[in-house]
Amino acid sequence: MTKVPQAYTAPLPAFHAAPARPRNRWWREVLLLIGMYVMYDGVRMLMAVGHGQAFADAHHVLGIERALRIADERTINHAVSGHPVLGVSMSYAYATLHYLVTPIVLVWLWKRRPWHYARARTTLVVATLLGLVGFWLFPTAPPRMLPGFIDTLGKYHEWGWWSGDASAPKGLGGLTNEFAAMPSLHVGWAAWCGWQIARNTARRGLQVLAVAYPIFIVAVVIGTANHYIADAVAGLAVIVVGAGVAGAAGRFRDRSPVPRMVSSS
Repeated sequence: MTKVPQAYTAPLPAFHAAPARPRNRWWREVLLLIGMYVMYDGVRMLMAVGHGQAFADAHHVLGIERALRIADERTINHAVSGHPVLGVSMSYAYATLHYLVTPIVLVWLWKRRPWHYARARTTLVVATLLGLVGFWLFPTAPPRMLPGFIDTLGKYHEWGWWSGDASAPKGLGGLTNEFAAMPSLHVGWAAWCGWQIARNTARRGLQVLAVAYPIFIVAVVIGTANHYIADAVAGLAVIVVGAGVAGAAGRFRDRSPVPRMVSSS
């Protein structure tokens, strides 16, 4: 019997496997956040001489709102400030939540949803940079600095660590930009947090909280007289623009040529 030779099969070259998850270096993310803070502080120092323009812009914003019949800030502000439970709780919310919730959502995305993290982070960074441009080009005094409004945090400052200078701790009022009303990054960041949580979890309770959180923050910034209704709308707008930029950057990256695989043989 003639033995049929077996077909020779050449060994396939071994290729380096793709990483299991995107390499989002934590120290790069920390440096990015520090850089954003340095830019914010630079804008604050530039705005130290813009008091007159800030008040003129504030009256301009109110004029537009009155023309559109949406200038309801004073009614909401007086309703909040007239009740200590509302006034104190919303003062704490204004002074703390954006410092707590936003980093928590960022870390959660980085650890649990790494494939969504880069685009979400880019959205937040672009929106924040747009906000800084807005603070620089359109300095706006908040409602609490205008006649007829109540500075809620100032009224209840003995209940917390803040002073009469926005939400800055007592004695550190000079470290905050008092004329950064337009746009409201409190609202923008809250909308970003709610959006990211809602789209990245299947838990109904978390989804409900994700929708409620930005709505609550809108009530907080207006009720404490720190922002106008127009500021809240602008805060949402910078998030939409940031998402558009992040999406375009992601599509450009996806269309870029795939790096050539190197054989280990």
